[in-house]
Amino acid sequence: MRNPLPLVLALGLVACGDATPDAPKAATPKAPAAEKKAAAPAGPDAKALAAQAGALFKPLPEWMGDKKASKEMIDLGRMLYFEPRLSKNHDISCNSCHDLLTGGDDGNPTSPGHKGQLGGRNSPTSLNAALHVAQFWDGRAEDVEAQAKGPVLNPVEMAMPDEATVVKVLASIPDYPKLFKAAFPGEADPLTYDNMANAIGAFERGLVTPAPFDAFLKGDTAALNPEQLQGLSTFMSTGCTACHSGVALGGQGYFKLGMVVPYETKDEGRKEATGNESDKFVFKAPSLRNITITGPYFHDGSITSLDNAVKLMAKHQLGKDLKDGEIKEIVAFLGALEGKLDPTYIQKPELPAAGPKTPKPDPS
Repeated sequence: MRNPLPLVLALGLVACGDATPDAPKAATPKAPAAEKKAAAPAGPDAKALAAQAGALFKPLPEWMGDKKASKEMIDLGRMLYFEPRLSKNHDISCNSCHDLLTGGDDGNPTSPGHKGQLGGRNSPTSLNAALHVAQFWDGRAEDVEAQAKGPVLNPVEMAMPDEATVVKVLASIPDYPKLFKAAFPGEADPLTYDNMANAIGAFERGLVTPAPFDAFLKGDTAALNPEQLQGLSTFMSTGCTACHSGVALGGQGYFKLGMVVPYETKDEGRKEATGNESDKFVFKAPSLRNITITGPYFHDGSITSLDNAVKLMAKHQLGKDLKDGEIKEIVAFLGALEGKLDPTYIQKPELPAAGPKTPKPDPS
């Protein structure tokens, strides 16, 4: 039978010796040392992890582009980003599908356009989009300026019939000719369809969202909590950086969906833009910045859970079956990529009043 004395001592009682008055007290034996609690496994070394991450990622710049645009061009671009009169029925703006208050997208699998028609692919976020190698899931637009031209004339989206009609509408709104002239000084004819897109692109190049991970990359090793540090380690060791590295953690290359394990989809991806059979089921890898607030996921918006998106990507792109704990770690790290926009930069401006010759909405 186990000696009960340690339990007695643990309860703060004193053990007595022989009951004989003249007998010396028995020495009180020492209680056995309490078993040491197993130490928690040490997490990743933050400095070593920062050095490893520094070779794969870069912090966000303050401005996305070679040369910052003028204030006049940015202010005009902000107006045009929120301008519903760029659509046939005057009810859809860039912000309708790329809402700056909800992560630069609209939270729908695919976005409703003219007369409620649904697009074929999920609307990517406009936040940090200017960092991408190209725009759209299939990369058919060279940059954010080229991208801004597409939805306005797309019959499913904003449904304007042609560029001339867009220019006519803008020219009929008294303030816009003056605003274009200020934004593009020295041009004989500043109010053009191309300059509309150039102004919107200039505004979008300021949609930069610095996050805790950027502070970490700049040397603040305390910017990530222990769970995020472990997640970063798991993210890199799993091989996620094959598609998601660089300043945007993605957006820099095209990859077949289902590189290792086939992924079922009817969308032929980049092949629709290039016509090349080798581009079938190939898509631009999305940026992971702000991924925690830009669901649903994948090109068709079919995945609602970020945990499930991580699980499926590991399986189909890397051939790895991640454990629940590993998925949880990676998702914790992805939370460190969620950044903030300057609220004054994205505040909806007062739009110019229509003129007497401004065309009315066309619901057809």
